[in-house]
Amino acid sequence: MKNIRCAIVDDEPVARKIIQEFVEKTAMLVFVEAFENAGKASVYLERNDIDLLFVDIEMPDVNGLAFVRSLTRKPMVILTTAFPEYALDGYALDIIDYLLKPIAYSRFSAAVEKAKEYHHLKSLEDTHGVADYIFVRWEKRIEKLQLKDIRYVESAGNYVHIHLDDRMLIAYLTLTGLEDQLPSVDFVRTHQSFLVNFSSITAIEGNLVMLGDKTIPVSRAYRDELMAIVEKRLLKR
Repeated sequence: MKNIRCAIVDDEPVARKIIQEFVEKTAMLVFVEAFENAGKASVYLERNDIDLLFVDIEMPDVNGLAFVRSLTRKPMVILTTAFPEYALDGYALDIIDYLLKPIAYSRFSAAVEKAKEYHHLKSLEDTHGVADYIFVRWEKRIEKLQLKDIRYVESAGNYVHIHLDDRMLIAYLTLTGLEDQLPSVDFVRTHQSFLVNFSSITAIEGNLVMLGDKTIPVSRAYRDELMAIVEKRLLKR
């Protein structure tokens, strides 16, 4: 497994020093740079690749959550903060973990193990090209899901409900974040809150798509995109 290049974004010098020391004593982690604010980190990330960011939430000017949202090429993120009320907001951004200050090394190590596991799985996907599966973190484990088994996905605030043929999973993900990981030729957005496996659609009627006995709404904003895909596959006289 490749080493994980790490950077720290925190306005507190002591906090930066502690996390840097943790990184440097942890196998497979490589400390690259530390930044005192989001602006300097953003400039660096536009020109350099980082695998894992440790980001403080409470910072002047731009806070950590806004900084993570702004990233166009988002590495793995572990949030650090003294305020537990930010946890749900953080997980909605598809972060790896959330560390409460003061941070114990044992808790740091547990978060890093999650990052290592995700990094390894992502490396396997990159090596073998487009995969017919994804890995999703839910509850306390990471589960492999075959794309063909996903019927549709529904947004539910800070979570998504992933509906499979035989069950439903609840994961800390945004619908947009999951959509970016799925092949657009197979999955289509029908509504702000719904992403549908095209092969699961059994009928389309008005502003509704049917997936067997399940009915999914089609909003005006996404109808043209849906019908364009249908037209390409529609038998013509």
